[in-house]
Amino acid sequence: MSTKSEVLKLLEENKGTYLSGEELAIKLGCSRTAIWKAMKTLREEGYEILAVNNRGYALSKENNVLSEEAIRLGLNKKAVKIEVKREIPSTNQYLKQKGIEEEYEEGSVVVAESQSAGKGRRGRHFYSPGKCGLYMSVLLKPKKTAQESLKITAAAAVAVCRAVEKVCKVSLGIKWVNDLYLGEKKVCGILTEAVSDFETGDIELVVVGIGINLKEPKDGFPKELGDIAGTVLKEGEHVDRNLLVAEIVNELLEESEKDGIPKEYIERNIVPGRKVWVAYGQQERSVFAKQILPDGRLLIENEQHEEEILPCGDVSLRIRRM
Repeated sequence: MSTKSEVLKLLEENKGTYLSGEELAIKLGCSRTAIWKAMKTLREEGYEILAVNNRGYALSKENNVLSEEAIRLGLNKKAVKIEVKREIPSTNQYLKQKGIEEEYEEGSVVVAESQSAGKGRRGRHFYSPGKCGLYMSVLLKPKKTAQESLKITAAAAVAVCRAVEKVCKVSLGIKWVNDLYLGEKKVCGILTEAVSDFETGDIELVVVGIGINLKEPKDGFPKELGDIAGTVLKEGEHVDRNLLVAEIVNELLEESEKDGIPKEYIERNIVPGRKVWVAYGQQERSVFAKQILPDGRLLIENEQHEEEILPCGDVSLRIRRM
């Protein structure tokens, strides 16, 4: 670990508390000049470091720069690989490639400040501007078949809901299959991509991509998202993004080990009891959503007042304004 990383780790562990340059130098076994250089580099990278004569250095409690050191402090399981990128085309694409080519271990995490080519479901683009969201992917290696992939998506949705509730004090609803809503606005999208063995159908690895709108971009959301996108935080509110990443990983690793669709996934779902638009490719129709079944599929009443069961991955839904 570099001197800069060691300094950052100590600052994060003592966030808001002043540590003298001499104290830091003794703890790390280096010179005070090395400490000063590390502080200078961290400031250049955007860290809000306070300095007061005769008191030393402190990392501001309002500092919100994503870092491996800060994320690792909040993890229940320490032995995972964490990469933080300032900008990346897609965290999912990157982690999927690393999982295949370099055999990254389960629990590996990639987090980005922004994405230039964020991926959504059905080939859509996920808007991922900097300084206002959280974009991350987690690698899983579940012992499941491709037909059981909905269980992973459901586990991810529940994990994010729990983490947001714990860290942001905000309760979210799940829109079948994998979007999270606050009221009538989408605040999080989840994209689960699996690599399977062609002969056995077993899943070799899964990358769970999570994009959360924490606050509104400076210039607002693009016009096409204006009526859809919302934010977890209200104007002026603050959240520790590093802690949020860690809690999402903690919850996801725990929930993904369980069998079946989480009961909480069904309980938090906002679709049952409402009229919705069901999209099959380019065709849309208005139906009534009755309930989420124990296996995660959606039971609907169609235009002919007949019951149908919709499987995961074949449809997309958007809540119809009543």
